[in-house]
This record gives sequence, C-alpha cells and structure tokens, in this order.
Amino acid sequence: MSIHPVILSGGSGTRLWPLSRKHYPKQLLSLTSEKSLLQETLERVTGKGFEAPLVICNDQHRFSVAEQVREINLYVRDIILEPVGRNTAPAAAIAAMTLRAIDKDATILLLPSDHLIENRKAFLAAIKTAAKAAENDYLVTFGIKPTGPETGYGYILGGDEISAAPGCLSVEKFIEKPNPEKAAKMLAAGGHVWNSGIFLFKASTYLEELKILQPDVFAICEKSMSATIRDLDFTRMDGEIFESCPAISIDYAVMEHTRKACVVPVDMGWSDIGSWSELWKVSKKDKQDNVIIGDVFAEDTSGSYLRTYNKMIATIGIKDMVIVDTGDTVLIAPKDRAQDIGTIVKRLEKKDRTEHLLPERVRRPWGWYQSLDSGPSFQVKRICVNPDSRLSLQRHQRRAEHWIVVSGEALVHCDGKDMTLGPNQSTYIPVGAAHRLENTTKEPLYLIEVQSGDYLGEDDIERLDDDFARS
Repeated sequence: MSIHPVILSGGSGTRLWPLSRKHYPKQLLSLTSEKSLLQETLERVTGKGFEAPLVICNDQHRFSVAEQVREINLYVRDIILEPVGRNTAPAAAIAAMTLRAIDKDATILLLPSDHLIENRKAFLAAIKTAAKAAENDYLVTFGIKPTGPETGYGYILGGDEISAAPGCLSVEKFIEKPNPEKAAKMLAAGGHVWNSGIFLFKASTYLEELKILQPDVFAICEKSMSATIRDLDFTRMDGEIFESCPAISIDYAVMEHTRKACVVPVDMGWSDIGSWSELWKVSKKDKQDNVIIGDVFAEDTSGSYLRTYNKMIATIGIKDMVIVDTGDTVLIAPKDRAQDIGTIVKRLEKKDRTEHLLPERVRRPWGWYQSLDSGPSFQVKRICVNPDSRLSLQRHQRRAEHWIVVSGEALVHCDGKDMTLGPNQSTYIPVGAAHRLENTTKEPLYLIEVQSGDYLGEDDIERLDDDFARS
C-alpha cells in the first residue's frame, strides 16, 4: 500500500503564547530541536511507503510554510490554502477529494503538523498495523497508551480486536477531556488510550461516510473544490464558499457515529505539546530539572521552564515556574497553570492588542523584519532580505523611510532610479516615491530602516508590483 500523508497546519497554538502567535503559530517554531515541528512532521512521513506529502494550511501562513518546506529540500504534492479555519473534518474532505482525483484507491495518513513523536520506528509499525484495517474500509485512529491520568486529552475506549486486522481494536466510546477523578478511574480500569488526532483511511471510505453523516459538509467541500485556483505554488479555495462550511472535527462529524471506526494503541513517545508544562516534560533538563534556553542565570531554582531571546533572565528561589521573554513580551506563570494561558490571549483580543498576532520577528516571503523601537511619528526596524529576493515595488502616502545597510549589498529602486549600497551606506525614500529593495547576491542582506511620518501602519503600503501576488 502506498500512503499519501496529509499534514494539517492550521492551528494557532494559543497555549504556548507568547512564543506562539496567531500569524506564526507553534508548528512553525523550533521547540525541541533545530527544526520546526512542521519540518519534523514532514520528514517523519517521507521515504519508503509514502507518497509526496500534501499540506493544508491557513492562507496567512502560506509563505512561512513554503519557506520551511524549501529549507529541508523536500518535495510536497501541493500546499492547499484554507481561507478560514473550519476544523479537521472539512480539511480531511478537501484532502480526500484532491487525492482521490489522482488515485482512486488513495490511502490517507492524516496528521497534525504540531505533534512530537520521538519513536519513529514505533510510529511506522503502528501505520503498518493500521493499514490492514484501512484496506478493509475501516477508519483508523491512533490511540496513545497513557502514562498518567492526563486531563488535557480526549480518550478512546477500545473494544474487541478486528479479526481481519490484528492489533486493531473496535471503538467502544470516544470520551471528552475528563476531570482528574474520571481520568484516574479510566487509567485504573485499563483499555483506555489518549486520542492522538492522527488517522489512516481510504479517501473513498472517508468521503462515503462523510456524505452520509454530514451531507452539508460534504456538499460545501465539493463545491469549494470545484472553484479552486492556482496562486503561485499554492492551490487556493474559494473563500465565500468555504466560509459557509460548518466548523467540525473528524471525531464529532464521523468517528463518533460511524460503524467503521477502529483504534490502534501505540506507545511512540507522542505529545501534542499543547502547553508550557507539556513542553517542559519533553525538553532536555539540567540537574535541577530546569529547561534553560538563552541567557539565563538560575540560582536555587528547580523544575522550571526558562527561555529568553534577548534580555538576561535571573531567578532566585523559584520552583515549577514558566518564564519566557520574547523581546516584546514576558510571561511569568506557575507551571500548573500552563493550561490557562489561552485566557490571556482572549483578553488581548478583546483589548485590540497585537501581542498575540505577530512575533517580534515577522516573517515575510522575502525574509523578515524586527521592530527595534517606536514612538510618536517614528519606527525603527531591522530587516533581512534573503538571497535573490526582493520586496514589492511600493509607495507610502504618509511616511518616509531611511535605509542604512549593515551587511550585504542592496539594490535600491526609487522613482525610476537605481543605486547599489554596501555596508555603512544609506539612502532616503521620500513620501509617495515608488521604491523597491532587492538583494541580487547569494548572501543575506541586513539593514536598518527608520520610518517617519504621521502614520506608520502596515496598511499604508500600495503595492505596484509584487513577486508574491499580494494585493
């Protein structure tokens, strides 16, 4: 059997704020290794027995996802853009419709982009076991053998083994995230596994069940797929059609109602890294059980997660704490309150703040920028332009810009004139001037940009020409 991996990369990871932001969520971050969770997921399902992966992601993350795929030199079948998140059932339908058109017998391995799996060998063995059930038209989910009475995961109660698929169990019941008492009882009773959110099924089987159980979801996804367009290296769905689709998970839409559900219990070092306490558990610790990343001085400190990218963090006499400094934000919380971080994000949304939206370093398809300082009528940014990349040809109606090259070589276009700038050289871009910044070399270009004017918002950009088709 040849398996088509489908990577769902639409989450926002609010419980890992302030590191994870809406426009740069946790799957794009390097949390447990030098590679991002997305990159680790892609590499996990590459090789013998796997077809090229298909990625489904949020439209706002498209260039970051494409850049991370390029960084690991991996070919993907396509990157499909969701105009709005509608949970896993519609995303799985879009993937199934796409792959069934290519291969009528396509078998899909559907998995989130932001999970950690430490034992790939056990993961592959579980897929091999699950494949026997999928061949017989079962919808297979993978259940994680519990290591404790966890309250942050849903549970699955397994039943009898399926005769045609040894190692696969029928599903007796799906159970919502329990309270501590119920979780302890299920652990003591045995037979319960954590719901991993990873699935294996034939595209045709899933679509048949979805059409029966959720005909409105099926119809809207089918209509949306008929109106897709190509946009550079992406497939873009019709936004108006897809927005009308109900937001519903595979569990609620199909798995809890179908007679074809089964589960494969597996122990593969799995975590959804859904909170700072979970990240602490799976990270490398020192002799005092601290996770320390960055410039940290920890005195009489234990069991804590301490991470900084800028300022030094110094601690004395603390235990089981989370302290994270991202430059623009500092989070301080007891580790056992890590599940509650999302409440802060909701408050930021209500207050129309921006700290939950963008990280201090904002990724763009041409590179990145980082805000260094700002005040009334001015803003200072550090900018990196990737090799052989350029920004859009643009102009601003309410701000002027000064560019100072720090390293590399900049090709500057300003009102029809071209100039080349090296380190310690600068130029001025007047209000209303049509301008473009370009790096034609094989080395990154770094510069400092000083903006001045009565309005400095990102929406004061009129793009006249753009390599990335942004309006």
